[in-house]
Amino acid sequence: MKDEQKRQIIALRRDGAGYGSIACQLGLSINTVKSFCRRKGLAAPPTESVCEQCGSFIEQATGRKRKRFCSDACRNKWWNCHLELVKRKAVYTFTCPTCGKEFTVYGNSHRKFCSHACYIAYRFRGVRHG
Repeated sequence: MKDEQKRQIIALRRDGAGYGSIACQLGLSINTVKSFCRRKGLAAPPTESVCEQCGSFIEQATGRKRKRFCSDACRNKWWNCHLELVKRKAVYTFTCPTCGKEFTVYGNSHRKFCSHACYIAYRFRGVRHG
């Protein structure tokens, strides 16, 4: 990186320009701009934000991922109320060997039965107790 580019980055950053716009203007990688700004102390200052569940203030740490929730309890409550926003990748579709019904499960690629009742019926079919 040339000295002129360094001066331009400093000037643009002090004027409030973001890393992406600086990188586009100067023809540099966004990561180059970010690391230069971090080394020179031009990174964005820590800011406060609001918890998406309860609305309490959250102190953001510099150089860390932005926090969306104030606690694990708020995070769990929010996700349980907004299940449609969860991007589930491990969804499997099976056919139950007992009833023949097709069913989907999340996260368990070894499941065979749609319910415990179908498992019991399959496991103990033809067995008489008495």
